[in-house]
Amino acid sequence: MLPSQRHLFDLPREVAYLNAAAWSPLPLAVQEAGRMGVGRKGRPWEIDPALPGRVIERARAAAAALIGAAAEDVAVVSSVGYGVASAAKVFAPPAGSRVVVLEDDHSSPVLEWMVRAPAQGFTVDTVKRPSDGDWTAAVEAAIAKPGAPVSLASISNVHWSDGSALDMDRIAAALKAKGAALLIDATHGAGMMDLDVKRIDPDFLIFPTYKWVLGPYGRAFAYVAKRWQRGVPLEQTAFGRKGVAAERVPYFADLSYVDSARRYDMGERDHFVGLEMAAVGLEMMAGWTQPAIAERCAMLTARLEDGLAAAGALLPKRSLRAPHVLCVSFAGGMPAGLAEALGAQGAYAAPRLGRLRISPHVYNDEEDVDRFVAAFARVVKRAA
Repeated sequence: MLPSQRHLFDLPREVAYLNAAAWSPLPLAVQEAGRMGVGRKGRPWEIDPALPGRVIERARAAAAALIGAAAEDVAVVSSVGYGVASAAKVFAPPAGSRVVVLEDDHSSPVLEWMVRAPAQGFTVDTVKRPSDGDWTAAVEAAIAKPGAPVSLASISNVHWSDGSALDMDRIAAALKAKGAALLIDATHGAGMMDLDVKRIDPDFLIFPTYKWVLGPYGRAFAYVAKRWQRGVPLEQTAFGRKGVAAERVPYFADLSYVDSARRYDMGERDHFVGLEMAAVGLEMMAGWTQPAIAERCAMLTARLEDGLAAAGALLPKRSLRAPHVLCVSFAGGMPAGLAEALGAQGAYAAPRLGRLRISPHVYNDEEDVDRFVAAFARVVKRAA
């Protein structure tokens, strides 16, 4: 099994940080990349003009590798919301059709369609939280129901508030049978779960770097299937065109768009400080490999299950949750101030919609889990 990578992070031994689903600590190497980038920006006359381009393509390739994509099919964007807005400009759900979303899903894959629905004449069909916890079956049922045809499912592959995993292969197959598209918010999946875009064939898949892939805020990546690479991007940029360059005359030599997902890159993409940090984190993830990361996190969440169940927590079915996220609930509701009380004891997790979301990563070890469980047991006992 992949050993704990705690030595690559600035984590005090007394801190049990199990909150990667909120934001991850930066590895020491990523921190150093940031310091180096800031230093370069402090002396811009020393910067090689080709540097930003090299960093952009390094990060793009590293992001593509985590999802089995070609680099040319990945756009550099600022956030999942930006990527969804770009997709919505390219893909217009037909009037009278349905866009399927999840109840209580994160705002990023949902709000864009809610805003567009009245003017464009489609409806947003919200899949209610299933009583048995099986989101995949619930989405399949929504896709198959009679009435208005489904045109798109815009969903997370891991439900951010309860850690449930959705089977993207099954959902993609159900959508293809209806001639419908799939947008995946892979915030909690990229690098942690098998999301090979060659196999799943989503229309769009988007993820940020500040959580699981160990990078900074403000950097994200959007996979765009080739069938959607002829659209008009959200922003009009020089680098999105074939022949707009400050170094040449005429300036607007060729206004046709570049023939790849690069046309969807965000403006000011040359932010080499954040992109170099993102590239380092992405490459570290690739080096550990997704199966090994998932195996380690699954071991940690299984150990958490054993200890938390003994302390009275209610646990989801292991087969229905992501291997790296464990959300616990309580028979009488989550005790007020639980997360804050845990934090006071150096044990960190996040309250999410009445549940406590616990999310370990490669920097955690068994001692972290045992510290967390002990703190949890003390806090819950006092609250009883």
